Amino acid sequence: MAIRRSATKRQGLPSVVQLRLTPSPAQADALAAAVLVSNQAATVVSRLAWQQRTFTVLELHRLAYYDVRAQVAGLGAQAAVRAIARVAGAYANRRATKKRAHIFRPHGAVPYDARLMSWNRDARTVSLWTPTGRVTVPYTSRAEDLKAVNTLPIGEADLIYRRGVWLLQVTLTLPKPRTSEPVNGFIGVDQGVANLAVTSDGAVLPSPALPGPINGNGHVRTLRERRHRQRRRLQAKGTPAARRVLRRLSGRERRMMTDLNHQISKHVVREAERTGQGIALEDLQGIRGRARAHRLQRRTLHNWALAQNIEFTRYKAERAGVAFVLVDPAYTSQACPGCGCVSRANRPARGRFVCTGCGLAGHADHIAARNIAARGAAGWAAVNQPHATGLPSARRDRESKPPASTGGS
Repeated sequence: MAIRRSATKRQGLPSVVQLRLTPSPAQADALAAAVLVSNQAATVVSRLAWQQRTFTVLELHRLAYYDVRAQVAGLGAQAAVRAIARVAGAYANRRATKKRAHIFRPHGAVPYDARLMSWNRDARTVSLWTPTGRVTVPYTSRAEDLKAVNTLPIGEADLIYRRGVWLLQVTLTLPKPRTSEPVNGFIGVDQGVANLAVTSDGAVLPSPALPGPINGNGHVRTLRERRHRQRRRLQAKGTPAARRVLRRLSGRERRMMTDLNHQISKHVVREAERTGQGIALEDLQGIRGRARAHRLQRRTLHNWALAQNIEFTRYKAERAGVAFVLVDPAYTSQACPGCGCVSRANRPARGRFVCTGCGLAGHADHIAARNIAARGAAGWAAVNQPHATGLPSARRDRESKPPASTGGS
């Protein structure tokens, strides 16, 4: 059975907090220059990488470092290094699908590492590199975010200019808790379009159990369709006033779905933590390429934030020490959790499941969630099977591999 466990080589878990910078007008101009110069440098490196078909960090550094510093005025040494790393990252996962060189937006977010910034936590200021020299800028945020910045190790940060406000999104390293054994099995979560999430316990999410104004899945679909019709109407109108409204509405639907996915993942993780269970979700990687949908349904399918909910559930489970696995999604909605019969005839309608073998009936999404939970438990047991050495099978296999050959006879 195919199963993917949530694993990390880090000693801690990443977390991101957002700080609001309050620069003076002169400091704001310096930060704007830093953003422009960094993105210009990244675009120069990207075009060179595309021309030479060179995409790894080391080879790209040898190829582009001196050229980009010569072409972009005011670019510092470490800023050039970060620009090269950004380009390598941009091509890392989507190189095969790109038809032209990647162009970085002039005002896009710019990453800062420890060599480009330094902190004075007592004074609540951060010193940031700019082409004209360092600027020391005060920052503010929520009390819990300020406490995290003061007490946790700080990693990289992204400098962002958004609607007249300077933000710094800072990566922190949280201590990683020990993963608890799922003594009471797994909660399976089936994701879909008609229902965002249905758990093996029978919960349909979102629901009135979650905070916020969203009443349910039908309400979500209604809001998304309304936003779509509004965007089409304004885009067709094309007047300056319509464009202003589009700018004001930009990102509203994305923020709504992000908030919903946060609420759903938080609810599932809290239930698993409370009941001593693990969490199992379907491995939906590549689902958009495999799934076939009517042309009127493609926009809905391709705009659905399935991967985001998986990622939110994963990191929340890691923080809580809850077991998390991804399972094979094949036939989860056509298999009977009672007798194991797998047949397309078990689905007489989209929302109905009636087993042709034993007669078990229920909602198709709930049946799928039960199958996901069972696969999660079986996969976890196989991965953590005890051995005479006293090590779980996954660790035993990892430690029994022979060392890599270093050459020679």
